[in-house]
Amino acid sequence: MKLASLFTDHMVVQRDCPVPVWGWASPGQAITVEMAGQTARATADSNGRWKAVLPALPAGGPHTLTVEGSERRIVRDVLVGEVWVCSGQSNMEWTLEMTDRAGVAAADHPRIRLFTVPRRVAAAPVDDVQSAWCVCTPGNAGGFSAVGYHFGRELHERLDVPVGLINSSWGGTIVEAWTDREAWQAEPWVTGYMQEKIDQYARLDKSPEHMETLRQEFLAKLPQDAGNRGLGEGWAAPDFDDAGWGTMNLPGYWNGRHPTNGVFWFRREIDVPAAWTGRELTLSLGAVDKSDDCYVNGVRVGGIKWADDPQSWWTPRDYAVPAGVIQPGRNVIAVRVVSNYTGGGTPGPGTLMRLHRPADSQDEPLALAGPWRYRIEQDFGPVPAIPQPAVAAPQSQPASLYNGMIAPLIPYAIRGAIWYQGESNANDAARYHVLFPAMIRGWRSVWGQGEFPFYFVQLANYASQKPTAESDNSRWAELREAQAATRSLPNTGMAVTIDIGDPKDIHPRNKRDVGRRLALAALAQTYGCDVRYRGPAYRSVKITGATARVEFDHADGLTADDGVVSGFAVAGADRIFHAAKATIDGTGVLVSSPRVASPAAVRYGWADSPVCTLRNSAGLPAEPFRTDDWPVGAAV
Repeated sequence: MKLASLFTDHMVVQRDCPVPVWGWASPGQAITVEMAGQTARATADSNGRWKAVLPALPAGGPHTLTVEGSERRIVRDVLVGEVWVCSGQSNMEWTLEMTDRAGVAAADHPRIRLFTVPRRVAAAPVDDVQSAWCVCTPGNAGGFSAVGYHFGRELHERLDVPVGLINSSWGGTIVEAWTDREAWQAEPWVTGYMQEKIDQYARLDKSPEHMETLRQEFLAKLPQDAGNRGLGEGWAAPDFDDAGWGTMNLPGYWNGRHPTNGVFWFRREIDVPAAWTGRELTLSLGAVDKSDDCYVNGVRVGGIKWADDPQSWWTPRDYAVPAGVIQPGRNVIAVRVVSNYTGGGTPGPGTLMRLHRPADSQDEPLALAGPWRYRIEQDFGPVPAIPQPAVAAPQSQPASLYNGMIAPLIPYAIRGAIWYQGESNANDAARYHVLFPAMIRGWRSVWGQGEFPFYFVQLANYASQKPTAESDNSRWAELREAQAATRSLPNTGMAVTIDIGDPKDIHPRNKRDVGRRLALAALAQTYGCDVRYRGPAYRSVKITGATARVEFDHADGLTADDGVVSGFAVAGADRIFHAAKATIDGTGVLVSSPRVASPAAVRYGWADSPVCTLRNSAGLPAEPFRTDDWPVGAAV
């Protein structure tokens, strides 16, 4: 008998709604599930799958979940509270360690629990994931989504209930990959578009010989490992003095601290029970990006090379530690990681980083997430992005990440989802208008929890294109408009980040305010709290002579950074926009330009990386908008 991996010690189940519990057993096996005095029963179907549904429970715990069948399974330290899924691409994946190292030490919240879904591509929906829940401690939180953590911490502090966060994100991915295939059927245009992408991928020459040729051509363009100098200098040896090395929390990518590619060494001391010595153990590291060599007490126990395995950068490592390598008490694990193209580090998840006990031991595995010593052996510098062959990116295929990273979570009871994605779709905002809502509707349909809350982040300011002096067409502005339009779906909300991006970095480090703004939307719209959750939002425009008066909702106490209102532009009938002077007037703004005698349209924040200074008294930024409906890019 087996429980789905979501049902592990330290889990959080959603309060005030039925709680599905599921797993696998022999066909026809009777199953009884019990927790907090509530009982549910099920029978395994012909495929061995069973699902029991516990009645709704109030917030609280800890409880013990007991599952009885041919065997007994006990899940301890179960809390009941608020559960949210955190998904998207790299700005959701970006870890606390990479964005807020000072905040890692304070991330000690016993009633916040974390679950990270490992990266996985699948051609069809899969049943389960390889992960586990963990308590939010500095060691565990450092490798967790920074946006997710800050969102959950805000909810926990405001609501005073346990919070469970499920992080399922993958950098550089497109919305198509996260969309349920069944959701396409409701959108004829989406069905055709997705099938076209699938057919294009199917037509690629994926013969082993051709793929290997393409891969070797690609690898030849990258910096090369000059050899394992660190091993020769004793960096893997247990008696090596690493006191002068830096400290980094793992799991996590190193480019949040060192924007470079190269070869990094990591070392960690661990105390091993005497009863484990003389026995074969298993060392797990989660995924390593991209190549690794792993040593225990100076003995190499395993490693995977990216040159040999194209999927090495998201493959969990599990290495056998031979009997006799482990000593009683202090032992040293050393990992040499090579990354010569993007990323670099240990994506984890942290719950998979552990030294496993012998099979007959009752001791818990020894956790390895947390602080490690590190040193750079080779610094390749930032490696320019080099297009990879299309066959090397299965994570960009329609439904591939929904199948591998969302489907196995269903039907876990949740309150809702938060989402940070769009950068990888910025070249095609017109399609995003359709694809993003289709994805949300698809998730809601298969989850079976109705129109659950779905809050998302609007793209921050970033100069993906060369800035222009005047307001002009902008791919990022168009994508932001597509995101804003998605609020037409019920139970949705948007966190505006036009003021906290970085024109030079697509991964802005301020994830604290991103999480907080998502939490404000949830607190106000989902939990009914009396909080200000939205910045000034365009309501109407009235043009009198050469001046346009723009009125806003959520506009009490309009103000501007440093007293100067920036970010507005106006155009006349010629549709040529010019930077405008703007003055606050009550709940509105007066906009004009000496170059536009008769304004026909006003835009605000309509650029890749605009300077936008308008806020309300809550300090929340005004939302980018335009008053025109003139064509701005390729239509679908």
